[in-house]
Amino acid sequence: MPIATPEVYNEMLDRAKAGKFAYPAINVTSTQTLHAALRGFAEAESDGIVQISTGGAEFLGGQYKKDMVTGAVALAEFAHIVAEKYDVTVALHTDHCPKDKLDGYVRPLLAISEERVKAGRNPLFQSHMWDGSAETLADNLAIAQELLARAAAAKIILEVEITPTGGEEDGVTHEINDNLYTTVEDAIRTAEALGLGEKGRYLLAASFGNVHGVYKPGNVVLRPELLKELNEGVAAKFGKPSPFDFVFHGGSGSSEEEIRTALENGVVKMNIDTDTQYAFTRPIADHMFRNYDGVLKVDGEVGNKKTYDPRTWGKLAEGAMAQRVTEACGHLRSTGTKIK
Repeated sequence: MPIATPEVYNEMLDRAKAGKFAYPAINVTSTQTLHAALRGFAEAESDGIVQISTGGAEFLGGQYKKDMVTGAVALAEFAHIVAEKYDVTVALHTDHCPKDKLDGYVRPLLAISEERVKAGRNPLFQSHMWDGSAETLADNLAIAQELLARAAAAKIILEVEITPTGGEEDGVTHEINDNLYTTVEDAIRTAEALGLGEKGRYLLAASFGNVHGVYKPGNVVLRPELLKELNEGVAAKFGKPSPFDFVFHGGSGSSEEEIRTALENGVVKMNIDTDTQYAFTRPIADHMFRNYDGVLKVDGEVGNKKTYDPRTWGKLAEGAMAQRVTEACGHLRSTGTKIK
């Protein structure tokens, strides 16, 4: 059962919350980066999450048509086959989807899973993300209500981002300023609109200074202790302790102390993309520089097929990215926690 069933995915998230660890959620854009993620999880003996953004799905769909649904479905089906060879359990997730892409991405994918569930099968993806951070909170939550109802009916978990994360992610851009902090009032309005599980399970990407992209520790003021305030504020009003399952966005460059604080305060999923992109590309660049006259037919020569064969540098890239995934499992304390 390498691809989690809905029941197992819920168990994974429950185990993470109870054990105060989180699953690395690795963005993939190809079959090779998928293998790198699976390998990294397996080598860490950690279950995990593989996710596809709208840009990643468009890339997977091929540059001739750039169809996001085709790309996402193709990789998901591929994952269901190849993941059988890895001794871990993984969930499939779609990352950031803003309002203008819902009809071309998340809604069609929900429809596919709805048909699968009606036929007695499991959904194709285990969770989808609605990124309404560019909308007013009222509009964001109104759309989230619609999507949560459909997701719950298809045995899918919804992820919602209720307030902005700084930086840029697949065309959604927010300034880095004091608005990057979710308030207790925002969290209460979310609970009022979406419930606390009775309307369907959802993951909450709250903002505590997070920024997508590349930054060094100290350049962004993260306040992961804010997550405790959000949970306590909602718990006080609704009487449900630790009500939210939090997601850590924009974690590249975060210190280990910041990550630990986030884990202690309810984070069960942490998105990792920038760091794994670099880990994948770095050995390719090294290979090209070291074998310049082999990968290119310089001055009329024939080059060296063994050095420009994509399998040669591709194996290096997969290995390096897998190593970074394994490292992430260590940082998030998921190493050795796989479901037996």
